[in-house]
Amino acid sequence: MAVPRRMRVTGRPMGGALVVLTGLALCLALSLGLLGCAAHNGPDEGPLSVRVPAPRNEELADVGSWAFAIGDGALEGPPEDVAARLGIFDLVVIDGEEATVQQIAALADGGTLVLAYLSVGTVEPWRSWYATLKPFALDQWGDWDEYYADVNEPGYRSGIRLIADSMMDKGFDGLFLDNVDMVESHRSRTEGMRVLVSNLSGLAKRRGALLFAQNGDDFALMLAPLLDGWNREEVTFGYDFDTASYVRVPGDEREAALAALESMQQAGVLVTSTDYVNTPGSADERDALRVAADIGALPYVSDVELERIPRTPFTRPQN
Repeated sequence: MAVPRRMRVTGRPMGGALVVLTGLALCLALSLGLLGCAAHNGPDEGPLSVRVPAPRNEELADVGSWAFAIGDGALEGPPEDVAARLGIFDLVVIDGEEATVQQIAALADGGTLVLAYLSVGTVEPWRSWYATLKPFALDQWGDWDEYYADVNEPGYRSGIRLIADSMMDKGFDGLFLDNVDMVESHRSRTEGMRVLVSNLSGLAKRRGALLFAQNGDDFALMLAPLLDGWNREEVTFGYDFDTASYVRVPGDEREAALAALESMQQAGVLVTSTDYVNTPGSADERDALRVAADIGALPYVSDVELERIPRTPFTRPQN
């Protein structure tokens, strides 16, 4: 989301114009971390080699790196700037609403697969479609200042289908569905979410496009036949909203996350991971990268708002 759910933590107004810096001013801003999309060089020891089990979708066979680039600043600047920032990755997830046709084309021209981020389990107040989907809002999710969605309602599913179709018209290679795991706290909506993901899978297939989702371990395994890729957040490190701090995931939860990643691999799905740490290049970052890479998941590590993008990919395919 260049106006993503991640941005709600910052309290920045949606769609607010950012000051465009040029020349030396831009370099200074990047070096001091003044722009929302802060870059760093990646792991001190260089990219990790990761052997990724072959996914059933051959289009993903050569994907050796990825970026979850939905934080503030990821889409800042003209298309060539976005391509320079994100085109180093084989696959990127960017905000489906905010990305422009020109930005997507610039990335695609460089050979990067581009997925459109779309939250299907929540109603986000800062979206242009909020008024349309607001009638389907349930209880508030305070961590991100959005509302769980009543996916059982056909009207909500139709609305999401139209939004996804409009995103795909921009030239995306596929969709990245967030918050499908809302069914873990709203179990009565499980069937509605299954129908919604199935509908979006049909949309993707008709367009020859990819479909990714994230989290919801047991539910995701049920959805695996519909998915080409799956991301698991907070495998080794995550963010505790209650204490506003980055924390190590307890051992039993980490093992459960790794088991879920392996199960999805066995189902033929490309698996990725996203961990959240406070300091780039830290021992925590290296630990998170290695844990995921050791089981064949493509790892990504950033801050909780996903504003920090490495200047070099974290991983490379293993020969």
